[in-house]
Amino acid sequence: MLHRGRSTPFFFLHRVLPRLLGTERFLTSRPNSLHRAALHLRCAGPEAPLPSLPRNAAAQLPGRPSSSSSLVACQPQSSERQASHMPGGGAPLAPFLVASLKRSARLHCGEQLQALAAKSGLLASNAFVRNSVLAFYARLPSSLASAHQLFDETPPPLRDAAARNTLLAALARAGHLERAQRLLEDMPHSHRDAISYTTVVTALARAGHAGRAVAVFRCMLAEDVVPNEVTLAGVVTAFARHGAPKTVAVAHGVALRRGLDEFVIVATNLVHAYAVVSDLCYARAVFNRMPDRTTVTWNAMLNGYVKAGMMKMAAEVFWRIPERDEVSWLTMIDGYIRADLISDALNAYVHMVHEVDANGNETLLVDLVKACARYSLVAEGQQLHSVILKNGFDAHAFVQATLIHFYGCSGLIGLAQMQFRLSDKSHIASWNALLAGLVRRDLMQEAQQLFDDMPERDTISWSTLISGYVLNGCSDLALQLFFSMLNAGVDPNEITLASALSAVSESGTLDQGRWIHDYIINRSIRVTDNLNAGLIDMYAKRGSIADAVQLFNHASDKLSSISPWNAMICSLAVHGYAHMSLDLFSQLRRTGIKPNSITFIGVLNACCHTGMVAEGKQHFGSMMKEFGIQPTIKHYGCMVDLLARAGYLEEVEQLVTMMPIKADKVLWGSILSAARAQGNVGLGEKAAKELAKLDQTHGASKVALSNIYADAGRWTNVSVVRKELQDENLERQSGSSGIV
Repeated sequence: MLHRGRSTPFFFLHRVLPRLLGTERFLTSRPNSLHRAALHLRCAGPEAPLPSLPRNAAAQLPGRPSSSSSLVACQPQSSERQASHMPGGGAPLAPFLVASLKRSARLHCGEQLQALAAKSGLLASNAFVRNSVLAFYARLPSSLASAHQLFDETPPPLRDAAARNTLLAALARAGHLERAQRLLEDMPHSHRDAISYTTVVTALARAGHAGRAVAVFRCMLAEDVVPNEVTLAGVVTAFARHGAPKTVAVAHGVALRRGLDEFVIVATNLVHAYAVVSDLCYARAVFNRMPDRTTVTWNAMLNGYVKAGMMKMAAEVFWRIPERDEVSWLTMIDGYIRADLISDALNAYVHMVHEVDANGNETLLVDLVKACARYSLVAEGQQLHSVILKNGFDAHAFVQATLIHFYGCSGLIGLAQMQFRLSDKSHIASWNALLAGLVRRDLMQEAQQLFDDMPERDTISWSTLISGYVLNGCSDLALQLFFSMLNAGVDPNEITLASALSAVSESGTLDQGRWIHDYIINRSIRVTDNLNAGLIDMYAKRGSIADAVQLFNHASDKLSSISPWNAMICSLAVHGYAHMSLDLFSQLRRTGIKPNSITFIGVLNACCHTGMVAEGKQHFGSMMKEFGIQPTIKHYGCMVDLLARAGYLEEVEQLVTMMPIKADKVLWGSILSAARAQGNVGLGEKAAKELAKLDQTHGASKVALSNIYADAGRWTNVSVVRKELQDENLERQSGSSGIV
């Protein structure tokens, strides 16, 4: 039963519509007309405006279509009946059908309207109505076949440009590019317009077929089809999306010849396109020629500089933007993060909050929190955490994992564990984040327990724990875990394999190393520079220098990466091939590859083992002067060892005094050993004193000092030191031997 409330569309159908039509016979003699009108209102929705019906439409509305007429066109009425029921060829009913088809979003509604159009004769005689039915089917992804069938059944006189373009757009949206291009080629020349070509060109470009897109675009120009500004803007954007610089230049040339580059939309898209394909010179040239620029234009130029890492130019553009929006700020902050300018990124974020009253999105905040974790900015990271909570972004699993990662990197394991308890534990990312935090703090027992409790483990889980054991000197456990991972059917990644090779280098066997190498080859795993360096280091440390040299000689990346060079130089230096190591360093310099900090550790070790003091000094001095490499404590340790072995203890003392880095236990231990070897009591006393400050529980320094006094015959001092050892209950660790 129909609802008769005034708030419903049916009140209009029962009371108002019959009076407007001027006859009560509308409800009695043609009841199906009412049902179809009600159907239209249900399809369009209760708030949709009712299309205007013609006067005296009661005689024009046909009866309910049969079940078969909903999918196929019904036979039209006789010409006499059409003439009596549809004056003027049925034209007054056409606007009603067209409007209803535009408003309808349900397939069955469209099918009923098609049947209505077929029975009225409009489907076969009125191109506008037929195209509206075609457009309805083309809108629905599931009705492409119906659209194609309707087009195929369309008489040639009704196949106008609009019908062809409608089907063309539907095919392009559905990804049927071959059919779309064939339909374009089969079109009469008079029907190929800018819309036809633009549809095909942009669809091809978006699918990555830039060459085919350019070919179709050139056909368009050859046929003198003039693109408008909207067409060209869309073409340029499509070309840029798939990184085709030459095609962007072609579109730019057309814009210049047609004078379309003066339109803001075209010029803006050209700036964006050139920026996307990294041709910033042309992007800036187009940008500078524009008399009027929108914020979108400024953002396109800004984004180009940011993606290229040209932050100075990006800042110059950014501060010139008349009206910076949230996109401008987000782009600039992202650039600062990419360039590791974290303080600038945080300052920009604060300014954004005040200027545009926006807190950013969860992606930006995650990137900022990760940056704070990387640089141990605890206070700033916690402030960002509060912003995340305030905006409800903590509901996302990747945000929760990032917060756990931040607290773990910051050494706040308690807060990391609390955040983990609050997180959604169905996502493995949170488990992996806490696992990495525990490993980073050397809490291997807790890490192993968490690993055992994990409901599922992926490659990252296994790799994190394996690398943790390697870094903590538990190479045997790392190898056991690696082979357990393989038995569990989990495929290792580059980090896993590199960690396993490091474990073999420390405590494994050459056979284990060869097995891992064979595994890499048999699985066709791409050997990256880091993985290749790990293999070289493994073979060298397991005593197979020949295999290490062979790997290095066949390394495909040794002309572009420093990693294999570092592995070979360091391995040769510590295995008695110091001269070969230094010769290899000379070869490296001839390639033009810039050495890094690790390279010089190997070079200085080689000089130390051969006693080449002058050459060692020269290489140490060139680090900062020639390559801009700041020496670390390891480099100073190599120099102390080099000078001490040669007996230059005064230079050792001067070097330690002038060091910008505070000496550690290893360095003072080397100085203490050198002082004893050279009989330098004063330097020995100083080294022992510094060692005692660094580690008051370790009596080795006092034992060594006692030996220095004994060698010098200063027995009174020996007695004093030994008395101190007894008072502090410090004992010299007894030695052990592996030989029985």
